[in-house]
Amino acid sequence: MSGDVTTVYIEDIEVGQSASVERTFDEAAVRAFAELSGDFNPIHLDADYAATTRFGRPIVHGLLTASLISTVVGTRLPGKGSIYVSQTLQFRAPVYLGDTVRAEAVVREVHAKRRRVALDTRCLVGETVVLKGEAVMLAPSRSEAGAGG
Repeated sequence: MSGDVTTVYIEDIEVGQSASVERTFDEAAVRAFAELSGDFNPIHLDADYAATTRFGRPIVHGLLTASLISTVVGTRLPGKGSIYVSQTLQFRAPVYLGDTVRAEAVVREVHAKRRRVALDTRCLVGETVVLKGEAVMLAPSRSEAGAGG
């Protein structure tokens, strides 16, 4: 995953358009998220404790997984200049340390006058959907981007 950020203006967004990112979550990422969020639930950080749960081993924080959706909509589609309006999440399966997660966003509706875009969002590990939801974004407009846009 690179630091590239693109802009897709509301005038150019179409139903069915999509974008994605991938990231592999390791122990360092999970520990960093725990420090930032304050969520030190041992299901994420303590292998001995996690072994006693139905998961059998530590799982990645659900919201760390969901943060990849923010990456997609904030850096790819609509990208630079977009603002989150809302996000729904349904956690469907665990993500384990070492899993590579692919986050995808697909445009479902475009409301050009209001500059709103509704996207179906999901995260997958392989073919398994681990999280799904919907994002609504305020997309940038070419007319408001000024001379530099």
